[in-house]
Amino acid sequence: MASSMNSLEAIQKKIDAVKLFLSVSLSIANAHTVDFYTCDVWDQFMAVPPVDVLTEITLNGDHKRTPEHYLNHGNAEKITFGFCDDSKRLVDVAELLEAAYAHSLPGLGVCVGRTELLQSLRHTDNAQPLEEVPSAVVESDEFMNSKKSHEVQAMSEVVASLAQRCRVKQVIDVGSGKGYLCSFLSLRYGLQVYGIDSSSSNTHGAQERNRKLKKYSRAYQRHSKANRTLTVMLPSGQEDLEDIAPGEREREDMVKMSGDAEKEEGRRDGEAQTNTTGLTDRNEEDAMTSLTSAILLEDNSLPELDQSDPASAPEDPFLSALCVGMVEPTSPRGPPSELSLEERERRKRENLERKARSWVNSGGMGSGMLYSPLTSYVTAETELKEIIGELEDAVMVGLHTCGDLAPSTLRMFVAKRELLSVCSVGCCYHLLSEEFDPTRQECPSSSVCGFPLSGYLREQSWFCGRNARMSACLALERVAKGQGIQMESLFYRAVLHVILKDHYSSFKSEKRVGNVYSKATSFVDYVWRALRRLELDESKLSDGVIQGYHDTYRPRMVEMEAFNMLKVTLAPCIEGLILLDRLCFLKEQEDVEFSTLVQLFDPLLSPRCYGVVGVKAPGTELSE
Repeated sequence: MASSMNSLEAIQKKIDAVKLFLSVSLSIANAHTVDFYTCDVWDQFMAVPPVDVLTEITLNGDHKRTPEHYLNHGNAEKITFGFCDDSKRLVDVAELLEAAYAHSLPGLGVCVGRTELLQSLRHTDNAQPLEEVPSAVVESDEFMNSKKSHEVQAMSEVVASLAQRCRVKQVIDVGSGKGYLCSFLSLRYGLQVYGIDSSSSNTHGAQERNRKLKKYSRAYQRHSKANRTLTVMLPSGQEDLEDIAPGEREREDMVKMSGDAEKEEGRRDGEAQTNTTGLTDRNEEDAMTSLTSAILLEDNSLPELDQSDPASAPEDPFLSALCVGMVEPTSPRGPPSELSLEERERRKRENLERKARSWVNSGGMGSGMLYSPLTSYVTAETELKEIIGELEDAVMVGLHTCGDLAPSTLRMFVAKRELLSVCSVGCCYHLLSEEFDPTRQECPSSSVCGFPLSGYLREQSWFCGRNARMSACLALERVAKGQGIQMESLFYRAVLHVILKDHYSSFKSEKRVGNVYSKATSFVDYVWRALRRLELDESKLSDGVIQGYHDTYRPRMVEMEAFNMLKVTLAPCIEGLILLDRLCFLKEQEDVEFSTLVQLFDPLLSPRCYGVVGVKAPGTELSE
């Protein structure tokens, strides 16, 4: 399964090429949008008119030079990637766009397609035919919107193929969130799935949900016994199913240390598939636009879930519609290192008792139909046996695992001999901790950082910077289709910063402006709301003064638009370096037989579409 094109040495060369490009262009991604006017960012980095930038980006479509083009020309002439060597300002937009594509994952040619990966996994000596469980099949789009259904179906087939290749029946989903992937793997492929997440699920209204679950379960079982088709028959009480979906829709926050839902791509899209699909799609686009603006503002205004309050966790329509006995109740769990020996033993007994009850309630249908959600904080040092009492050889997965959880998943895969393969899709790059970031904001000296992961990049002490990692979260494909950037809100925030600098000496405030724009009716109203949020003296300004700032900077809004489009263009290169680092880490491990990057999803539906896949050699034994 290994290919010389994606050998360790080849991946290291790809990393070198991306690093060379980013060493010149990363300053654009690290620039603060909030400081755009106060620091005169455009003149600092650009030697071309903003209209030229926007025109070139609009016409851009055939920039297909390879990284070798730039490396081969390095000896003959100085590589600039469109930047002047002396002034460090951009002088050639077309060359920058060409270089950006060449140093993205598609331009590097380092990824395999999902179909190609599936064929490779199935055409090996160890592989067995992929089998589904006809009596337990449900269609994912009955309980998920189109985005989540696309992700779950695409990834579950890869995970099931990995399990078949490694001859295992257990799957461990780290950062399992609401359990969409876990449930689908269990129901469709008969796998025993353990979903581990750091946040307790919401138990409010459990009795009402159980009543609906029992009714749905009886109808489902009657239909399955009657004709064994792949379509799940709805119960006669149609209204009971309807008030499961619309009334208990998922409303997760964008950023949370758990996966499954893609945090930076519009968390608030968990509505069940109904006849209001058009409205749901518009809501998802609006959420994506707001998120992109927050990323570009870099003001930490992204909301976070209060994990200490179980009532803050929303209910989930997909899990609510599954049969009783297929989903086990969760119990709050903390980091294993903080538990006493007595507490660890108690929780092991609790796990075993719950599994035994589940076996009885399911009629002895076997572990293949079992999904066990567990609540625990997981790191690379976590002992899985302390969480899963019946741990066997398994596949480890993570669907949109947030921040450091994605590299921790890969570290666990390497360190634990029970884990024979891994499929990890990360997200929330802005929450990654960086070992060599001079500010050291996210990575305490005593902890293990999320980036860089590979020994190759660690030897070079490479770091991206937080603003660059924020830029990596941007979705180029969506922005290219006219989605994603709410430019007026960015403009308002940058001009507000000018006002704060001119009229308030302490304009650097620990307080956040937050989402004031969505409530404001005009720029003047926006500024007044922001001043109240920051608790600043409003008597220093008037409506006329505020409007004057708006009128002065409004003609320069095109500069901000052009600059942010360049940030979006660089996003795939920064994401590519992060993912190449993770792939390099796996290729550095002697016991990992096969590793690759794979494009799992359509980037328009799911912008964080790349997965890191690894498979250990048969008979691997690791010392613990």
